[in-house]
Amino acid sequence: MCGIVGIVGTQPVAGRLVDALKRLEYRGYDSAGVATIVDGRLVRRRAEGKLFNLEKRLAEEPLAGTIGIAHTRWATHGAPTEANAHPHFVEGVAVVHNGIIENFSDLKDELTAGGATFTTQTDTEVVAQLVAKYRRDGLGRREAMHAMLRRVTGAYALAVIFQDDPSTIMAARSGPPLAIGHGRGEMFLGSDAIALAPFTNEITYLVDGDWAVIGRDGVFLFDIDGNRVERPRQISSAAAYLVDKGNHRHFMEKEIHEQPEAISHALSHYVDFLAHTVRPIAEEIDFAKVPSLAISACGTAYLAGLVGKYWFERYARLPVEIDVASEFRYREIPLNPASAALFISQSGETADTLASLRYCKENGLKIGAVVNTKESTIARESDAVFPILAGPEIGVASTKAFTCQLAVLAALAVGAGRARGTISEAEEKTLVRHLAEMPRIMASVLNTIQQSIEQLSRDLSKCKDVLYLGRGTSYPLAMEGALKLKEISYIHAEGYAAGELKHGPIALIDENMPVIVIAPHDRFFEKTVSNMQEVAARGGRIIFITDEKGAAASKLETMVTIVLPNVDEIIAPMIYSLPIQLLAYHTAVFMGTDVDQPRNLAKSVTVE
Repeated sequence: MCGIVGIVGTQPVAGRLVDALKRLEYRGYDSAGVATIVDGRLVRRRAEGKLFNLEKRLAEEPLAGTIGIAHTRWATHGAPTEANAHPHFVEGVAVVHNGIIENFSDLKDELTAGGATFTTQTDTEVVAQLVAKYRRDGLGRREAMHAMLRRVTGAYALAVIFQDDPSTIMAARSGPPLAIGHGRGEMFLGSDAIALAPFTNEITYLVDGDWAVIGRDGVFLFDIDGNRVERPRQISSAAAYLVDKGNHRHFMEKEIHEQPEAISHALSHYVDFLAHTVRPIAEEIDFAKVPSLAISACGTAYLAGLVGKYWFERYARLPVEIDVASEFRYREIPLNPASAALFISQSGETADTLASLRYCKENGLKIGAVVNTKESTIARESDAVFPILAGPEIGVASTKAFTCQLAVLAALAVGAGRARGTISEAEEKTLVRHLAEMPRIMASVLNTIQQSIEQLSRDLSKCKDVLYLGRGTSYPLAMEGALKLKEISYIHAEGYAAGELKHGPIALIDENMPVIVIAPHDRFFEKTVSNMQEVAARGGRIIFITDEKGAAASKLETMVTIVLPNVDEIIAPMIYSLPIQLLAYHTAVFMGTDVDQPRNLAKSVTVE
């Protein structure tokens, strides 16, 4: 979703603002802009498309000014044109916005009736128009800002500068995150700490309803009623992260190959490798006592939760209710206050997931957050935080965050099973030994399947439709494989439970249809092979992803068989994630799409 940065400094800020925007590219965007105050005038540069277009514009028309705001826009209201790009100017007021102003239509009608002229198609312009109106009505800058906030409804993170005040940025948060960075003689504002990492590691996070007046020497914080409030300063770990592709063509490729190290890091937080046990789980949620568990998330994180459901029910005998977050709270599920809920989000800011969390909290459940950002809103509003420790993930299509989510959920399920007495001490040690082997096996797989995946991807890039099939935990992987392929290659793909093939999808199969079957030699293998036979009988082109035992046991002719090592069921989902990620990646590369920033997608979805 849109990215915001701002600097109140003593030196020209345009270059630093653009550098900070580059650290927010992972969020997804389709236009960008920057505004400063120069000689008492608001001046801006905007451009459609990627940031290099804005940089080119700034090279041709440099921008001075020691205070400024900048923005990457992901279009919601209005096409991704330069005219709709932020910052928006109205009568000496400049605004950038992440989110959606839900009552913008009513406000626009009211303002238009009062003589306002709108120049964009965006909902954001009503913010600038409102502030400008209140200034015309005689209110001061701070009072006009507060009056505007009392009128708008929806999800927003806002940054505002005034032409007649070259020393102050005003900001507000209701939903999407905003972080204030503390410097020496200068202050910073950003959608997350990563954007501010080159400037400072001292961060204050705005709470929903907060608004701020930021000067060079500090910040005044207020609640929605205008009362002064204090929020803690934190030292952010984001400052340590270097966002660099290294020797890889894309961030996604780099992040796929970082998975063995990332998972090793994640597991070490939850597992005692010497004793082969899961470390004590957060005291705030006692898995030994909860009667059931609710899990909710969006996109790839939801599919990680679906795999987690299999694990919690199998190893801990803990019933799990799971749904996508955008549906979860609207179903009005009868929730038991004695139960617990887990919410999974890479960014920790996903709007639908956060709304579902608050729904469960209102119903008295203990809340756990499986997140990559410990300072995020979802983490801060949870009783227990289970960090996935994947490090920054820049590619929009999640890879290492997904497998780290899986690793953490596996460890939690084993720990819950031991706490509930549904697995023995010996079984716990065996499962932990398998988890401990995973980074080594993943590294080996990445080294051995690359060439065959590249060759297969060249053929797959010529297809229009692809089916993925799987059973057990391989069913969510089939959906994840299809999601990855359509996210970055734009090929239509669908993932199905293998047993559902004959209940409809089989009608699609002909000699042009690739069918990717994910089938380790587990307790479901024979039934999955039966479904493969149904595909083969209708001329379908089978791409078989299995292990050494499965390859030896199956006699069916396939288009390609990708053979992975024999592994235990608990680590199979992480191992089998690798070929489906690489398949999507290399297919997209052959097709020439924007792998790291696919069209229409955002890394962090901070509106419902």
